[in-house]
Amino acid sequence: MGSVKKQGDYMAIQVDERLQHIAFIMDGNGRWAKKHGMPREYGHSVGASTFEKVVRYCGDVGIKTVTVYAFSTENWKRPEVEVKAIMLIFGEYLKKAAKKADEYGLRVVFLGDKRVFPENIAKDMTALEIATAKHPLTLNIAINYGGRDEIVHAVNTLIGMGKTSITEDDISAHLYTAHCPPPDLIVRTGAEKRLSNFLLWQSAYAELYFCDTLWPDMSEAEIDAAIEDFYKRKRRFGGV
Repeated sequence: MGSVKKQGDYMAIQVDERLQHIAFIMDGNGRWAKKHGMPREYGHSVGASTFEKVVRYCGDVGIKTVTVYAFSTENWKRPEVEVKAIMLIFGEYLKKAAKKADEYGLRVVFLGDKRVFPENIAKDMTALEIATAKHPLTLNIAINYGGRDEIVHAVNTLIGMGKTSITEDDISAHLYTAHCPPPDLIVRTGAEKRLSNFLLWQSAYAELYFCDTLWPDMSEAEIDAAIEDFYKRKRRFGGV
């Protein structure tokens, strides 16, 4: 397992090369808000703050790539007021993201189809990707993202290139995540135990960790627990 070093008053795990990419299904914002007698939109606001804290902590302990599931292709079915609130939070994030990315050394990449967003938002997303492209750590934000949609997009891209026979390597090279390794560990908060159309191709050999903690309550200690659990497992990748 990785080493441990002090982060302020907290003893933080330091990971090694076995854990390069951790992905989070950030579940439980709405239930957290209900638990506190607040509207669901408030839970998403608090969850956004937790997202920033978690991403920074992961970088501090040595994880090179973090992916977060922010908004799925299916989430558009949610109540209009909730969708508007999430998009407002996302727009606010874009306004300050470049400064934060520079501070943390993050390359920001958006996974998903940008064409559904207003032109100004889509331009801001692309501009952020370009401005942060040389940073050493990677933050993937999956927004308007679905794992099945991603695979279909990759295959259609290859067909458009004239491919008549497609290999696994071809598909991997044309996924939204072609720039980074597949996740070693996928963490889902909120007590649900499913992937919900998240990184379906990439998760073939990922270790899965499910916890009851609602996303706004996600802490450094819970991340450490997931990492400790990861290091207890023997990864065979189909071997013995």
